[in-house]
Amino acid sequence: MNKKCVTIPSLLNRKKNGKKISALTAYDSCFAKLLDTTDIDLILVGDSVGMVALGHDSTLPVTMEDMVYHTRAVKRGLHNPLLVGDMPFMSYQVSDADAIANAGRLIQEGGAEAVKLEGGAKFSGRVEAIVNAGISVMGHIGLTPQSVHQFGGYKVQGKNYTDGRLIKKDALALQKAGVFSIVLEGIPTDLAREITEELSIPTIGIGAGPHCDGQILVLHDMLGLNLEFTPKFVKRYAEMGSLVQSSVENYVKDVQTGSFPSDKYSYTQRETALRRVMNDDSE
Repeated sequence: MNKKCVTIPSLLNRKKNGKKISALTAYDSCFAKLLDTTDIDLILVGDSVGMVALGHDSTLPVTMEDMVYHTRAVKRGLHNPLLVGDMPFMSYQVSDADAIANAGRLIQEGGAEAVKLEGGAKFSGRVEAIVNAGISVMGHIGLTPQSVHQFGGYKVQGKNYTDGRLIKKDALALQKAGVFSIVLEGIPTDLAREITEELSIPTIGIGAGPHCDGQILVLHDMLGLNLEFTPKFVKRYAEMGSLVQSSVENYVKDVQTGSFPSDKYSYTQRETALRRVMNDDSE
């Protein structure tokens, strides 16, 4: 049975009917194909690829070329979930023209159906320009990783009343600018709940508690592939990192002892001849 493709209007309806939205990141076609067989609603090709797959210490070195490349790869394996591409650092901060052109690349070259960018009220005009160009935008406020140096590290935001009011102001400004949803990252549960109840568009939480309209995690984190990253907000649904390690160790052992490849995994002369005969018969 064919699954129904997720669209932006269908996600907006989730806000009305109270059905939670599930989202994950992906960076390649292999994982995209696996995720496409599930009921996941939204896939984000995040600039977190810089840390997860490219070996950087932050998302800041990620380029537009990186994002187009990985978004295109995910698109090849994805058909049903909504695909969102991340706008990397300095791809939208300079001017409306740059922002529209780079957002357009993620749509036209990468195959994304929407883009995500970080920042609140001060980028509302930039968001509005992209939306007016016909490109759907997802917002991202609270702990915004591209501002890691300004924050002095990856720290929970909005912990006091004044900071919380500013984050709520950011959310309202982005909604007015035309975003179809907003990622709330690294903020207190009560603040996330207040913002979620105030907005008419869905909120997607990561480290923001259970009251958001949906949740997103980095796929590699929830699968336990990143052994060194264990923040409080990540629930590991598998321990694939240790599984990979043990599997590779078993492979190394089999190669060194000569038990792999055995006859089961080798071609014999008889098999080769039989295959040749079968191919000749089929012509």
